[in-house]
Amino acid sequence: MPDYNGLGNLDLLTAGYICMVIAVAGLASLPITLSQYRENKILKRFMATPIKPLDILVSQLIVYAIIALIGSALLTIIGKIIYDLRFLGNIFEVLLGMLIITFSIFSIGLFIAAITKNAKAAQAISFILYFPMLFLSGATLPLGNMPDIIISISKFLPLTYGVELLQGLWLGGSLRDFLPQIGILLGVFILFGSISLMTFKWE
Repeated sequence: MPDYNGLGNLDLLTAGYICMVIAVAGLASLPITLSQYRENKILKRFMATPIKPLDILVSQLIVYAIIALIGSALLTIIGKIIYDLRFLGNIFEVLLGMLIITFSIFSIGLFIAAITKNAKAAQAISFILYFPMLFLSGATLPLGNMPDIIISISKFLPLTYGVELLQGLWLGGSLRDFLPQIGILLGVFILFGSISLMTFKWE
């Protein structure tokens, strides 16, 4: 495994893999599950209770955020045990960075669930968004190895800024060093979170 200033490939790429875990939970699982609830009339039953759309969206966000956190923890633990994975950052800043990324990506998943009529439509839209983010954001392959056109496209993908943020924090950077990325991710969260709430349908 090549060495970069004492760091191996896995040390450099693990943050991107964690972003992949977040994207899987937020884009490939959350919207499909919520759409299935609507399709199976589960949300319609909630409509007759004091539960509000915000309660539904927040509860789903929390559940899948926990799933993403568990998946990321397992990835890190296995990497440490088997490959002696190294971590140079501040654990609290990394967790906060993960939270920001999670809220941002999950808001897109909630938006998909809010505008689709059934799970099949949600799955189609989710995969259309998920795979470009997976392969063009730097989560799987470093953007530095990509052609200029791919790098240009990556700037339109929210996960790109998540990967930049988490990789920087993982390797010892501070949240203060990534204010533009944080601003973009929070902007995505506010935009899509607001639209999800306004367009939410019980049935």
